[in-house]
Amino acid sequence: MLLYLFISCFSIIFFIKSLTLKPLPPWATEMRLLSPWFRKDVSFFLSSRLIKNILGLAYFTTVVSKMCLKKMSFTSKVDNFEEVEESAMSILDLPDLVLECILERLPPAALCSMAGVCSSLRSRCISDHFWEKHMKKKWGRIIGPAAYREWQWHIALRTRKDSSHLKQGKPKGLMRVLSIVRPSWWIKSKVDDSSNQCSLPDDSIMSWFLALETGRFWFPAQVYNRENGHVGFMLSCYDAELSYDPRTDTFEARYPPHGRRAVAIENYVPWERLRAPPFDTSPHDLHISDCLNELRPGDNIEIQWRRNKEFPYGWWYGVVGHLEPCDGNDNYCRCHNSDTVVLEFNQYTAGSRWRRATINRKEHREEGNEADGFYGGIRKLCNVEEISTWKRLWPSEILE
Repeated sequence: MLLYLFISCFSIIFFIKSLTLKPLPPWATEMRLLSPWFRKDVSFFLSSRLIKNILGLAYFTTVVSKMCLKKMSFTSKVDNFEEVEESAMSILDLPDLVLECILERLPPAALCSMAGVCSSLRSRCISDHFWEKHMKKKWGRIIGPAAYREWQWHIALRTRKDSSHLKQGKPKGLMRVLSIVRPSWWIKSKVDDSSNQCSLPDDSIMSWFLALETGRFWFPAQVYNRENGHVGFMLSCYDAELSYDPRTDTFEARYPPHGRRAVAIENYVPWERLRAPPFDTSPHDLHISDCLNELRPGDNIEIQWRRNKEFPYGWWYGVVGHLEPCDGNDNYCRCHNSDTVVLEFNQYTAGSRWRRATINRKEHREEGNEADGFYGGIRKLCNVEEISTWKRLWPSEILE
C-alpha cells in the first residue's frame, strides 16, 4: 500500500513540476486589458485542461501501480514506471496539421498565453497566419490603407529611436527610469538571446493587433455624425484619428481643426459609427468622380462638401432627384440624359438652402461659394450595407 502511494504521489508531483512555465514575455502582459470574457474563457480553458490531465494521469498511474503490486517485482515496477514516463505525450508531439487546427481555434488572449509557454509554441503562435484572421474579423471594417501606412511609419520611427538609443549607450533622465522599470520599453539587447526570444517583431500582425487592442496606436478612420450627432454634421462622415478603449469597447476621436477651430475631441464613439475611408486620399483633396454618366434619379450617393477652402472635406449622404420639368414618372423621365444632375438632401426641410444642389455632369469639379459651401467629388453607393448604415443614422427630426 505504501509503495502504491509513493508511486502515485511521485507521478503527480513529477507531472506538475513539468508544467512550470517561464514568465510571459512583456507583450503578452498587455492582453490584461482585453475584454473580461476573454480572460474568463482562457482561465476556464487552461484550468479544465490542467484538471483533466492531472486526473487522467492519476487514474492511469493507479491502474499501472495495481498491476505492479499484483504481478511484478519491485524491479519490474520501477522499469514499468520509467517506460510510462518516457511514453508521456506532449502537445508538441501532435502532428503539425492537428496542432495548427488547435491554434487556429484559439481566441487572441488564449493564443498569447500559448505563446508564453515555450519557444517552440511562441514561434508558431506569433505567426501572421493565425493573426490575419483575428485582425480581419475585429478590425477589418475600420482599418484601411491609410491606417496601415500610418502603422508602417510608426514602426520606422520606433526603429530609428531604438537605433539612436543603442548608439548613445546608457539612457538618461526619464528613459533611465523606464529602463529600470521595464527595459524592453526603450531598448532591445543584441547580446542576450533570451530577451530576443521574448521580444515580438514590430512588423508582425500580432504586434499591430496588440497596439490597436490596447489603444496605444492612433489610426485614421472616419466617423459618422461627428461630435455626438451635432446638428451641423447630421448624415455626414468626417476623418478623425481614433484610439480604442478596451475598458468601454468604444473609441476616442480627435477631429482635425476646421479653419480657426481647435481640435475637437469626442469620447465613447461606438463601433457602429466608424468606417474605413472609401478612398486613400487626403480629406483636403478633391475626389475625381467616375460615376457621373451613370447617375439616375433615385440613386444613393455620397458627395464631398466643405464650408470653405480652409476646411477638409466630409462625405454627405444624398439621393439623385428629378429636374424641375419632370413629374417623376419613370415611363417619361429623361433626367438621366441631361447634363444637369439634381442632388437632394432630404434630411432638410423643403425650401431649405441645403435641401437641393445641382452639378454639371460633363464638367463637374468643385462647385459652390463661401455662403453655401463647396461641393466636391461624388461616389455612387451600390453596397446595400452602406446604404442601410446611412438610413439607420437618419435624424429623428427634419433639419432646418
